[in-house]
Amino acid sequence: MRVLYSFPHKIGADRICYTAWQQVRGLAAAGADVLVFPGAVSRPLPASVEVEPTLSRGRLRIPYKLLGKLRALALHDRIVARRLPKLAGRIDVVHVWPCAALETIKACKRLGIPTVLERPNAHTRFCYEVVAAECKRIGIETPHYDYQANDEVLALEEAEFAAADYLLCASDFAAQTFIDRGFPAAKILRHRYGFDETAFFPEREPRQRKNKLTALFVGVDAVRKGHHFALEAWLGSPAVNGGQFLTAGDLAPEYQRRFARELSHPTIVQLGHRHDVPQLMQKADILLMPSIEEGFALVCAEAIGAGCVPLTSNACTEMCQHMQNALVHNVGEVEALRQHITSVYQNPDLLARLRAGALRGRLDWTWDKAGQSLVAAYEHAVRGPVARRAKVLSEPANSVGV
Repeated sequence: MRVLYSFPHKIGADRICYTAWQQVRGLAAAGADVLVFPGAVSRPLPASVEVEPTLSRGRLRIPYKLLGKLRALALHDRIVARRLPKLAGRIDVVHVWPCAALETIKACKRLGIPTVLERPNAHTRFCYEVVAAECKRIGIETPHYDYQANDEVLALEEAEFAAADYLLCASDFAAQTFIDRGFPAAKILRHRYGFDETAFFPEREPRQRKNKLTALFVGVDAVRKGHHFALEAWLGSPAVNGGQFLTAGDLAPEYQRRFARELSHPTIVQLGHRHDVPQLMQKADILLMPSIEEGFALVCAEAIGAGCVPLTSNACTEMCQHMQNALVHNVGEVEALRQHITSVYQNPDLLARLRAGALRGRLDWTWDKAGQSLVAAYEHAVRGPVARRAKVLSEPANSVGV
């Protein structure tokens, strides 16, 4: 499988930049021949991967802030599109990322190369709408910057959705938001993300029973991730009797003011941004992740890898199976989450069974497994009608009976 992976940001940095780096590493481990066009590089990729940055050379890099984010992404897109004709015959599939894909997709269509568009989250319009509605409901004026409605971004992304041959969705939840808006199921390719098993692993010593419960929340987008649901459920449960609810991630000042009373409870501990999340997960009993929207709940995979049981919404159910390795509630059902916290607090045997279930299946969700899943998605794209049409168009006239 010969892949051109176009990523407009600094591959190997935080958040989606880390996801992209792990995807490429997983593809290489799965045996794919990968050519990467990143905007810039933050950490080295495997030696087998060919890397040609678009917005940097050596230590010199075009400053995204100075140019403007959307302009920088558009420049990356145009550079990749201009490079493509020279790669005709060398590439089986092109993998693109949002807001930097439209010109590349058009060039691929001219060349007959299938395109797959990464969807790290659900449909953008859906994200804007549900986050705005929840912010209004709880009295928050400004959502996390990724989810402040932006008509320019929305128009660009919806044009990309329509133009791409396939949409890469890492979860049923994300895929359904596209189907609900009229996209055919045949346009959606399922794959997955994963976790780094060298960083997220359980404590080596057997876990001892204890009377208190330690809950953990990991995330920066408090409203989208449902942190306020977790606060309400925790404070309404008996686990507050000696337990701890740790929050790893920055909370916006407006959010802290709105929930000042809840956050001041003695069992609530704000840790801020942390670099020791694997160790926090090793020590915690449960991960609280009642998200209202997810593309794929990476932290749930990481928690399972570390032996920390997810208590999560059904926006995060790819690896979280109710009563097997997790407890799952419907989005927004605080009372169900409160009951789940109460159950694992009052029934240590249930918590132990769920943890054992998580550990049994943890290696099914590594980034190497994710790479294999992504290669399978590419293979579907290469066998699909777009690739077949391109093959017919490229064959000599007499070979197709003309």
